[in-house]
Amino acid sequence: MPLQRGFSLTTSMAFAVLIALICGLTLNGLLQLQTLGSQIRTVLEIHNRKIDLITKIQVAAHLRTDSLFRMALANDPFEHDAYFHEFNRAGFLVGSGRNLLRQMGLSAAEQRSFDTQTRLVNDIESVQKQVIDLLNAERSADARRVLVQEAIPLQEAFNQQLADMRNLYQQVNLTAQQQAQQTYQNTFLFTLALGIAAVVLALLIARHTLRGARLRSQLIREQMGELERSRAALREEATHDPLTGLANRRLFYDRLHQAIRHAHRYGGKVGILYVDLDRFKDINDRLGHHVGDTVLTEVAKRLTTNIRDSDSVARLGGDEFVMLLEAVQGRQDCLAAARKIEQSLNGETSFYGLDVEIAASIGHALYPDDGTDEDALIRAADAAMYRVKSGSESAQQHRLPFQ
Repeated sequence: MPLQRGFSLTTSMAFAVLIALICGLTLNGLLQLQTLGSQIRTVLEIHNRKIDLITKIQVAAHLRTDSLFRMALANDPFEHDAYFHEFNRAGFLVGSGRNLLRQMGLSAAEQRSFDTQTRLVNDIESVQKQVIDLLNAERSADARRVLVQEAIPLQEAFNQQLADMRNLYQQVNLTAQQQAQQTYQNTFLFTLALGIAAVVLALLIARHTLRGARLRSQLIREQMGELERSRAALREEATHDPLTGLANRRLFYDRLHQAIRHAHRYGGKVGILYVDLDRFKDINDRLGHHVGDTVLTEVAKRLTTNIRDSDSVARLGGDEFVMLLEAVQGRQDCLAAARKIEQSLNGETSFYGLDVEIAASIGHALYPDDGTDEDALIRAADAAMYRVKSGSESAQQHRLPFQ
């Protein structure tokens, strides 16, 4: 008892440590994955969004300068107005993009760069307004000169600033990705270490437990095997005839019930053959019960070997046997089965050096013609058997000779 208590205490402590390791492993994994997810979200949702906005602003600013340049070269008033509308739309895109970028939040360095861009944008808008005024005054040459000497250089400077800001965000993206990778590696190594420790501890616990429980497990297996054999023997005894090994009345009624349900559902027929040995009492009285038991065993063997796999044979008691014929077409199938049994039982039989003549009377019943439940079918087949035995049956189902 003290040894068992010490074994249980050691095992309990080892399991407690194992559970603690697993909980720590799980908690660490969740925290690290949460951090990794936050870093990835920063990369994907914030930095990439800012890069996308900067690219759109850059494209819109270029389109604005390009529209102004084409407006300066256009001679057709309608073409001039189309470029002017495109110029205004591009200006709207630049302004809205910069507003969205500011609303996403900027660091101190980003804010300084943004303020520098704002001043440059104001200068660009001022020069572009000057170009438009010169075009409206029909001073195209002066407008093109201002455009080439002032507007385009300012636009290139603005584009360079946008490119610098985009490069900054790309570098931030790269840094965040490196941090995420480092977080992943730390999580992987820590998780691997805890996992190995948990596995080693689990193996030690298993070895320790198996060593102490081996004999007990063997004893339990032997007891369970004996119990299962006892259960199997009890089931066999409850459902089978101990002399012949055939199904008994209880099992036969269950099989007949299932066959009737199946036939009722699918519109089939079920046949019953009721077999009663003739002059069996005389065999017992003259030759002894040991010969009678041997005769019953032989009859059971011959009945079993002359049925289909789907059919069943049972011993109801004494010298009475019953056969279940499933999926028959009609009475002719029952009669054919009876003739086959006749041929099987009609052979010469010798027991203990004594020649024994086996004879039987066979009656049949058909579901649903002769009955719609088990008891009705058994009664109908039994009554048909007695009519055969008494010789009052029709010529189609006469007493089988068995000679």
